[in-house]
Formats: sequence, structure tokens, C-alpha cells
Amino acid sequence: MRLISWNVNGLRACLNKGFLDSIAAIDPDVICLQETKLQEHQVSFDLPGYHRYWNCADKAGYSGTAVFTKTEPLSVALDFGEDIHRHEGRVITAEYPDFYLVCCYTPNAQDELRRLDYRMQWEDDLRGYLCQLDLVKPVVYCGDLNVAHEEIDLKNPKTNHFNPGFSDEERGKMTELLGAGFIDTFRTLHPDARDAYSWWSYRAQSRARNVGWRIDYFIVSARLRDRVETASILPEVTGSDHCPVLLELS
Repeated sequence: MRLISWNVNGLRACLNKGFLDSIAAIDPDVICLQETKLQEHQVSFDLPGYHRYWNCADKAGYSGTAVFTKTEPLSVALDFGEDIHRHEGRVITAEYPDFYLVCCYTPNAQDELRRLDYRMQWEDDLRGYLCQLDLVKPVVYCGDLNVAHEEIDLKNPKTNHFNPGFSDEERGKMTELLGAGFIDTFRTLHPDARDAYSWWSYRAQSRARNVGWRIDYFIVSARLRDRVETASILPEVTGSDHCPVLLELS
């Protein structure tokens, strides 16, 4: 099974930048999107062979996730947990016969870490949710998780140390998640890979210079390790300030 996760930074804009051609070239079984920035009725496009599931934010033009899948899931759930987590369209859970797929767009801590307290609550609650799912069957958790876990995961760790996405608090929550029975598939298969990024600022020609961050992940239950055949980043795929990340499971 081939899965991709991609923050498209506005699906309507990405559709005008070759989204469908990119999907055709990759030919994934499952497509997980973040930051779709629309309501379902605002977009129309031809993607035959996929069942489509949307989770749209209450606020127009903000956040949002989608899952397009060739295999119809056993069930699909939108959002999780308390009401505070249920208004920004950030999570879709699709149940398959032998695993749960959780597509997530993690809240940004924002400038000066002004949303860090909520981010910490989100991380704790989401980790609890994933662990509960994992008691039933293994979990494949993917998306723009808005954190570079280790210094190897961004170009300039020293100057970004206290910035959103690379604060000690956010990195610590990723460490806690991995300590709860999950693995970062890309780093597991490529422990020493450097200059491997999935997001680049639009400023200062960052993508052309590969001054980026790895903040898009496929994280899976540790017991799925032997089924992980490929975990890769696709920087050649354009259309957003993020590129897709890919997972292949046997």
C-alpha cells in the first residue's frame, strides 16, 4: 500500500499548480491532505477511483484536512476528543481492516509561541487518542505535525531554537509520542539523512537553496516496523511550500 501526506497550502491553488498530474505520477492508494483551506462544495476536480472524505474548519478558508482513498474504509471519524479540538478540521481517522489511519494538521504554536499552551494540550490529548486506537489495532499517523524533532531535521537549528516548530516544548512532545510505542518511519529508515526537508519558507529563495524543515511525517505503531518498505520525501513535487512525504507498507 502506497500512502502520501501533503500539506497543499490551499487545495484550490495547488490544483492550479499541477496537483492532479503529481498525484497521477505518484499513483498512491491513499492521499492525506492538510491545509485544504476550503469547504467541500467550493472545489470540483476529477480524481476517479478514490473515495473522498473532508474535514473542514468552521472558519472559512482556514486549516482543513482530507483523505482520498482507493479502498473504502470500514469507518471514518472526524476530529477527536473534547470540543476545543473540534472546530478547525484538523483530524480525520480512517479505519482499515488491519490499521487505523490518522491524518492530522497540528496547530502551529504561532509567533512568540502565543498558542503554545493550547499546542501542549493538543499534543497530550492527541497522544492519548493515538494510544487508545493502538490498543485496538496498529496506527499510521501522518501529516504536517508542525515540529522539527531533532537538529538534523532543519537547516538552521541554532537560530531557530526558540521559534515555533522548534521549541523545546514541542520537540519534547514528539519525544513523548515516540516513547509511547511509535516510530518516525523516515528517521528509522534514514537515521543519518541530512538536508532532507518537507517545508521551505517562500522567502529568500529558501526552496531553491534547500533551507528547509522536516515537519511532515509518517509515524506508525512500532509493531508495524517490519511492514515499512519505503519512507521518503518527494521534494521534486511542487505546488505548495510543502512537498509530499510517502510511505509504502507491505
